[in-house]
Amino acid sequence: MAIRFQTKKEIVAEVNETASKALSLVIADYRGVTSNDMASLRAKARADNVNLRVVRNTLARRAVEGTEYACAIEAFTGPSILAFSMEDPGAAARLCKDFAKTNEKFEVRGLAVGGEFLGADQIDRLAKLPTRDQALSLVMAVMLAPVTKLAMTMNDIPGRITRVIAAVRDQKREAA
Repeated sequence: MAIRFQTKKEIVAEVNETASKALSLVIADYRGVTSNDMASLRAKARADNVNLRVVRNTLARRAVEGTEYACAIEAFTGPSILAFSMEDPGAAARLCKDFAKTNEKFEVRGLAVGGEFLGADQIDRLAKLPTRDQALSLVMAVMLAPVTKLAMTMNDIPGRITRVIAAVRDQKREAA
């Protein structure tokens, strides 16, 4: 189906705006995936704040020019679905990885993050990144550890003194 030139310009502008705000990009081949499965993928993507777009490759190439995802232009071959992570860098990778487990025809071609293109075999590298909440809890645990250790040490000093006094008392009783 032919697309008007003005519509093409709008699509390129929308994808470029999304790409400039996104934290990571996953490119996948969706040939053979049923429309019901694609609808469930889109629902999961909305819940995870992942922007899914099916765009013609020529338009996608133009849209990512000038962004950190220009490194992924080589992967735009055949039917492609673009998954942009908007809040969590690993969200799109986790979404596509989980969807590919249940749908054999869904194939991840590659991913891009921080101006670096990674092959499909590197999806675990991005999918295993902690979410924002997990990362914050790890940072808070690291920050809390020294304070907890100090409190335990300060609490242990009176206990040690008590044990020393009790040992001296026991020694005096035995000597007497």
